[in-house]
Amino acid sequence: MTDVTIVSMMRDSLMTILMVSAPMLGIGMFVGLIISIFQTTTSIQEQTLTFVPKIVAIFLVMMIFGTWMIRTLVNYANHIFMMIEKL
Repeated sequence: MTDVTIVSMMRDSLMTILMVSAPMLGIGMFVGLIISIFQTTTSIQEQTLTFVPKIVAIFLVMMIFGTWMIRTLVNYANHIFMMIEKL
C-alpha cells in the first residue's frame, strides 16, 4: 500500500462524510438561523427554543435523504472492501 493509495482513501472517506452529512448540517443551520431571527425580532431569549425545531427538521431530512445516504455509505464500504481484496 503506497502513500498515494492512503491519501486517496482518506480523501474519499472525507468526501463521503461531507456528502452524507451536508443535508442534515445545512438544514440544521438554516432552521437555527430562522429561529434566531424570530427570537431577535420578538425579543424571546429562550435558549432551548431552537432545539426542538432543529431536531424535527433533521429527522425530516433523514427520512427524505435516508435512502440516498445509506446507498452512498454502502457504495463506499463496497469500494473499501474491494480495495482490501486487492491487497
